[in-house]
Amino acid sequence: MNKKIIFISKYDNTLNGANKIKNKMDNCDILVIEDFNKDLNINHSNIYFLCNTPLINKIVKRLETEFSKIPDLVIKKINLSIFKTMYVIYLETVSSSNKVNDYILKNIILKKDEINKNNISSYIAAPNTLEIKNVDECEFYLTNGFSLVIIQDKIYAIETRADISRAVSNSEVESSINGPKDAFTENIQINIGLIKRRIKSSTLKTESRTIGRKTLTNISILYFEDIADANLVNNLLKKIDTIDIDGIVDSSSLGFLLGDEENSVYPTFIETERPDNVATFLMEGKIAIVVDTSPFVLIIPAFFIDFVNPVIDNYNKSKNVNFIKILRISAFLISMMAPAIYIAIMNYNQETIPTNLLLNFAIQRGGVPFPTIIETLLMLIVCEILRESDLRFPLSYGSAISILGAIVLGEASVSAGIASPITIIVIAITFISSLTFTTIEINNALRFFRFVFILLSGLFGLYGITLGLFYFLIYTTTTNSFGKPYFAPISPFNKEYFNNTVLKKTLRKDTRRSTLFTHKNIVKQKEDL
Repeated sequence: MNKKIIFISKYDNTLNGANKIKNKMDNCDILVIEDFNKDLNINHSNIYFLCNTPLINKIVKRLETEFSKIPDLVIKKINLSIFKTMYVIYLETVSSSNKVNDYILKNIILKKDEINKNNISSYIAAPNTLEIKNVDECEFYLTNGFSLVIIQDKIYAIETRADISRAVSNSEVESSINGPKDAFTENIQINIGLIKRRIKSSTLKTESRTIGRKTLTNISILYFEDIADANLVNNLLKKIDTIDIDGIVDSSSLGFLLGDEENSVYPTFIETERPDNVATFLMEGKIAIVVDTSPFVLIIPAFFIDFVNPVIDNYNKSKNVNFIKILRISAFLISMMAPAIYIAIMNYNQETIPTNLLLNFAIQRGGVPFPTIIETLLMLIVCEILRESDLRFPLSYGSAISILGAIVLGEASVSAGIASPITIIVIAITFISSLTFTTIEINNALRFFRFVFILLSGLFGLYGITLGLFYFLIYTTTTNSFGKPYFAPISPFNKEYFNNTVLKKTLRKDTRRSTLFTHKNIVKQKEDL
């Protein structure tokens, strides 16, 4: 770079003279000053080298250009002396003005005569201060609530984040009678803190990444170094590093990018709002991904049985909860196949039910103008609409509206002869059974297989249901979740995980981790208890 030299001789001793020097200094690299007065605190003729001043101005001008038309950008200029200027820059919408004042401005204003680029960090009272080597990183730190302090060729980032996250509240989606009640928030630091509040071990490692060209979303990958499969961790990190997208605003978006959503109707990752669930999964050898601005944490890998029998069953006695686990599996099968069985019996296989019951069904369907399959599909579509309205309506009156709609429509359909009472009963049982599962994605998969069974039973009767069962088993067993078989621990069978999910053994006998997730540190409890 070509140096520009300004020669100034015999300036007057007024403040105007000092301002002239300052104006010259801002536009040059080397300032030669001769024959100064003592009133300007210069005792004799000398030469001052001011090579860093243009660099400061360039950084500030660059930030002003990048953040143009952004009114919340604050640039505070502090003159430390005639020849030294410091800049404090922050976004007031994501930074706390009180923290900026307490951490930075108070000490600097009081002791600005002592401050220089080498000792500035010792005058900043913030708990987290970083020196920025690359100017390109300034945007990231500013948008994440940091304040920038620029003095000569030094740039420091001071954490002054504003508290704009909600407080920890009760779990709403995965509520349970027993167990902890706290749930994640949209703040990544709070969420990691809720996890580490339960797990106090130095082997719990955290890998941090930033995703999104526009959103610059912080994510953290948590796993136990001495438990989790190293290959699974490395493969997951490689996948994350290859993501190039404008933005991630929720953890589900990241899950879809990692889990190849086009390959299966099943959810291949768990989204949980409960820190206790995350702690349990981590100790089993799974991996957790915490995404900033999202109150749901991803758990990888996930299996079919994880959505049917959730982790909160661990808060109940094994003998009591095993009945509930079997009931849930039965509810899944009923919700998937009940309409198809009804269609098959009414259209093709009447001999499979008692004659008196068949006559009752025939009498009830006497005035219905539609075939059984059309009647069933119409009622299923109406129930799907009611379910969707229940999800979208505010909680205060959503359920009341859906219940009222179901009663009115069901009664009106029977009275008008559009549907028979037995059809209404079958559809009601189907949807009540599906309410057992709180995860929307597993309900969507259940809906997919329900319509497959209805189509096959409408074409082939009970033989079609047999074909549907084969299709369901083949589809599920060939699905993978991050390289792991999705239908585990049933196929392939794994004793340890089977006794943790399909059924529950007593806590004293739950001594070993599943080899589905790890082949090291298998023993999690002394086996002679």
